[in-house]
Amino acid sequence: LALPLATIGGVIALKLLGLSADLLTLIGFIILLGLVVNNAILMIEQTTLHMREEDMEPNDAIIEATKNRVRPIFMSTLTSLFGLLPLVVFHGAGSELYRGIGVVVFGGLALSTLTTLIIVPPLLGITFNNRFSRPTKSAHKLQERVPT
Repeated sequence: LALPLATIGGVIALKLLGLSADLLTLIGFIILLGLVVNNAILMIEQTTLHMREEDMEPNDAIIEATKNRVRPIFMSTLTSLFGLLPLVVFHGAGSELYRGIGVVVFGGLALSTLTTLIIVPPLLGITFNNRFSRPTKSAHKLQERVPT
């Protein structure tokens, strides 16, 4: 889910600055997709770690994982964005060559980070609650009545 959102952010950033897609800009999309996947993977891994090792319920594990991962996600994203800012903003000799990469990665990383933190936890909740739901007492009684 993070990959299409990152791609949309990169395309929007290109359109806002009036840049066209060239070979280096397409390389920027590849770089962007490699960067963006990490945030969602870390959220899912932290959630499953809480569920497995601390025996937490899915919703509690998702909330705890989001609390634990928000700061590292924002710190790594902000350092990347501030590092790309001169490439996007300043014009100089050679900047027209690499500006497309910076714009794509900047726009895609900014949009996908926000949407990952907003969209991934609820989707994890839906997925984990359906997959790891514990049977109720009535379900146990039904299993006892059914001959095997």
